[in-house]
Amino acid sequence: MIEQTAFEITTWNYKGFSRPIEETEAIPSEVALEVQKKRNSQKKGIAVRFTAQFTFENEVILEFSGEHSYVIDFEDVIDEHELIKMLRNSYQMFKEKFDFKKLTTILLNRSLKPLNESEINLEGIIPMLM
Repeated sequence: MIEQTAFEITTWNYKGFSRPIEETEAIPSEVALEVQKKRNSQKKGIAVRFTAQFTFENEVILEFSGEHSYVIDFEDVIDEHELIKMLRNSYQMFKEKFDFKKLTTILLNRSLKPLNESEINLEGIIPMLM
């Protein structure tokens, strides 16, 4: 059985910008994924953390991180297909938190980049779940 903890925002550092930013002006953003192995005597699992950073004119406007964990019974086998579903689910929760909190920022009409699954090292994560 796979259980997950609640998704929590761990960092929300919003600095804004000294002048209004036009909708046509680009605000570059980066999204990073970190996965850490978790284990105790009764379960195995991973902690998933996404971090996004928005910059404008070389100034960080927003740094945003959120995380949660998946807890899995030892006898359960997680393959790449199941793992990618878990990561998509985590990213969706991260995106939902961002979409809600951005309403009070100059990023109101901006979005997070879609999850680039081709950049995820699934082969490096699967052994954490063995």
